Amino acid sequence: MDRELALEMVRVTEAAALASARWMGRGEKEKADGAAVDAMRMMFDTVSVSGTVVIGEGEVDEAPMLYIGEKVGMGGLAVDVAVDPVEGTNLVAKGLPNAIAVVAMAPQGCLLHAPDMYMEKIAVGPKAAGHVHLDASPEENLNNIAKAYNMPVRDLVVVILDRERHAEIIRKVREAGARVKLISDGDVAGAISTAIPEAGVHMLLGTGGAPEGVLAAVALKAMGGEIQGRLAPRDKQQEQRIVSMGMSDPRKILAMGDLVSGEDCFFSATGITDGDLVKGVRYKGNIATTHTIVMRGKTGTIRHVEARHDLDKKPYRF
Repeated sequence: MDRELALEMVRVTEAAALASARWMGRGEKEKADGAAVDAMRMMFDTVSVSGTVVIGEGEVDEAPMLYIGEKVGMGGLAVDVAVDPVEGTNLVAKGLPNAIAVVAMAPQGCLLHAPDMYMEKIAVGPKAAGHVHLDASPEENLNNIAKAYNMPVRDLVVVILDRERHAEIIRKVREAGARVKLISDGDVAGAISTAIPEAGVHMLLGTGGAPEGVLAAVALKAMGGEIQGRLAPRDKQQEQRIVSMGMSDPRKILAMGDLVSGEDCFFSATGITDGDLVKGVRYKGNIATTHTIVMRGKTGTIRHVEARHDLDKKPYRF
């Protein structure tokens, strides 16, 4: 894929973030998400790809735009598109950190068409890649990470979604001697933060959304990190959905190559609220500033794009 595609993706996530951030702290998560969807879909009409949404806002009968199977782009290379216009709608509604607008792309057939169900996950940064396993105990994984970082377990930080289902994992991590960073939402940012030294996070653990696992995998591939996942169906219907995807074993551990195959992939995330990855949107009169992190898997290039937008001009009149 053409490297200029990175800048086009930045424009897409910037538009979503600018539109959603107007709803920050107003307690209206649906409106925050709807504004981001509208803006992101509009900006996709300017992108030089023939894209198919493989991870989006839902099935064709569930979402008016950016639904799974929708065609986006103005024509060009055939690509898979994964989107999350607002990763952390509750975070935006409550004015909390780490809400981002996210897009990932790869050549057609390279992204797992992850169904909208839970996924068990473990994610680490480059130093610990290859040293963890989803079926290993938290204690074993933490000991291996400590060796990889050449630091004691007590100095490690594990990010976990603050959910009742994670009570046992949290207990085991604490018993192993590590520290826990609980997050209310947004495990894409949590997974990626394991690959950012300044974030001070060494592992993500727990069960979250499967689509978010694929988005995180694209970023971690570019950053040299690792994520493993396993789909966690709630019922027979979801198990059948997995089998219909061509997976004979619904409990198969999905490695990086299963989640995103090949190296030619892109990831872009623009901050809506301040967080570990990027700064949030700032408004001052008719001017807004954004901060985006954009990555290319093929080269491992990671760029930070800080932009100034005149909101009186198109295409920002949302």
